[in-house]
Amino acid sequence: MGFSIDIDTGGTFTDGFLCQGGEVRTVKVPTTPHDLTICFSECIKAGAKAFGLSDEDLLYDTDIIRFSNTIGTNTIIQRDGTRIGLLISKGSGHPTPACGAPDNHALVQPNMVVELAEETDEAGVVRISPTPDDVLRSAQSLIDAGARCLVVSFSNSEINPANEREVRRIIKAEYPRDYLGSIPVFLASDLTPFSGNEERINTVVLNAYVHAKLTRLLYQAGENLRQRQYRKTLFIGHNNGTVARVAKTRAFQTYNSGPAAGLLGVQWIGKLYNKSRLISTDMGGTSFDIAWIKDGEPSYALRPNVEGFACNLPMMEIAAFGAGGGSIARVIDGVLQVGPQSAGALPGPVCFGLGGSEPTVTDANLVLGILDPAYFLGGSMRLDREKAYSSITENIATPLGLTVEAAAIAIRAKVDSAMGREVASVARGLGDGEEPIIIAYGGAGGLHACAIAEEAGIDATILTPFSAVFSAFSSSLIDVGHIYYRRLGVLLGSGDSIKRIEAAIDGMESEAQRDMRGEGIDFANVTSQLHFLISDKKNHKQTLLPVSLNVFRQSGTTGVLRHAAEIKGLSADDIEVDTLGYLAQAPVSPYSPFLRARADVPVGNAVKGKRSVYDAREKKAIDIPVYDRDLLFSSHTLTGPAIVESEQTTIFVQRGWRLSIDDYNNAKLEGDRRRES
Repeated sequence: MGFSIDIDTGGTFTDGFLCQGGEVRTVKVPTTPHDLTICFSECIKAGAKAFGLSDEDLLYDTDIIRFSNTIGTNTIIQRDGTRIGLLISKGSGHPTPACGAPDNHALVQPNMVVELAEETDEAGVVRISPTPDDVLRSAQSLIDAGARCLVVSFSNSEINPANEREVRRIIKAEYPRDYLGSIPVFLASDLTPFSGNEERINTVVLNAYVHAKLTRLLYQAGENLRQRQYRKTLFIGHNNGTVARVAKTRAFQTYNSGPAAGLLGVQWIGKLYNKSRLISTDMGGTSFDIAWIKDGEPSYALRPNVEGFACNLPMMEIAAFGAGGGSIARVIDGVLQVGPQSAGALPGPVCFGLGGSEPTVTDANLVLGILDPAYFLGGSMRLDREKAYSSITENIATPLGLTVEAAAIAIRAKVDSAMGREVASVARGLGDGEEPIIIAYGGAGGLHACAIAEEAGIDATILTPFSAVFSAFSSSLIDVGHIYYRRLGVLLGSGDSIKRIEAAIDGMESEAQRDMRGEGIDFANVTSQLHFLISDKKNHKQTLLPVSLNVFRQSGTTGVLRHAAEIKGLSADDIEVDTLGYLAQAPVSPYSPFLRARADVPVGNAVKGKRSVYDAREKKAIDIPVYDRDLLFSSHTLTGPAIVESEQTTIFVQRGWRLSIDDYNNAKLEGDRRRES
């Protein structure tokens, strides 16, 4: 069995999870925002070193590489994507924030939007076809104004895409692919079959905006791998919880792909413990991401919000907040504020010594003694406590009239309170039932896990041994997959509805067979799931119904859909199938858990020393034990206050909390109420 390599880039660090059989190595390297292929390459180098191999030897024996990245996210945030020319229906005006004034940070400037005379009615009948002269004149005006790609999004094109396709045909006839002047043309109807004019424009504009940069960087990463002896496919993480090769990846699908992988990892952990209600919290250096598992299924957004833009291509639902180790603390009008601004990877927290001057949450943890300046990332990076101390004194303690320790406690309390409130809100949204368990991860997750849970009123948190690189670890569980959509708009009880549904399934299955062959996968190993977006016209409800293709074919179309709808609380009569999705998946080198050995020595054998940590309740520094995470085994238990350190992260076990190691080598944190019950 060869190696598998899973890499996830975050705002501050890039994480790697490498395994071969039962051997696992995890690594973290600083993210290089200016060029993510650098940190991608450095992560592989660090993984090779961890296995005692050269890069070339590691890559030569690697079966699969999966890569989740923040290229799209960074491009949207920084507003440095492709200059777009947008063609819309006459009379549409500027119907979306993506097309606004320059000072609104729009993705498409007003002078780059052109209306074309064309019309398709709500029944899908073409009333006015675009003329070649009008199309070419409009396209040329946008190209002359600097457009590097053209986006076409016409009203009702989700019902009938004929006019959009005609525009592309006309443009490509004038600018064929083999000409240097060829220009990419993106159609809304190729990307999303869902209704909503504004959301369709936003979705296709976002896709086009990051396409060129993503293409360039991912193909560069693939070429670098080939030059270093990698002979297989580079797979890219998608926000629907699958991976696919670069050639079959749309730019929009990569947005939030790392957090989406993490959520599937949380679902996997829930199955280990037979728990169906979980909350995932990912606290890294830049952001705090929250998602959830309810009834065993991950949170899903039919109409996701992407950096402030309403879209309509479904993806896993993850809420991101500006809270992380790099969150900057400031005093504004006499009030302490922490985040949402982050020091990121560069310049980073003050203690990194890379030019940062404003104190961060990481600096506060260092000043309090929770972090060891000589053992950050296993000692691969030294932290400067004196710089952190001086910065908090100057920027926070002195303006607020506090001691530096009290100021550091206040920074922690501020960010913990904000994160805890968000988690509590998610917990309430899950409704009545068993109290959810928090799965905490991210590089800073263990430092704040107890405080966040306490603030949220939840008494149990689990941290895996891979919590610092959890999204990369979760990527190792992900299948190769492709999803296809068909717009239907048929009433379930109408005469030809079953034939249309089955014809749509057959067509998408043919596409899946073709694409899986391209991935080198035997279709006999593929599992397929249908996603019916249905509307209950009577009660004005819309929902997504997942149904296994095998169950669907065995049980019959009408019966399955009616039963599934009734489970969701929808009326079985007058159900309209708006859109049908077909998800094909195949497992590739998945990670398999192994049981941790039972402890045969006392937990005290794992103590590596003591550290002076400032205690908020006693208002003084106290000595607390520091445990080596690698020396903790199944059945080991310890009580807080205590610190547990590994090469990638630190767990701070607060007073009133207990940490125990279970058979899966996961660390379970439980508060007083849970233990007493």
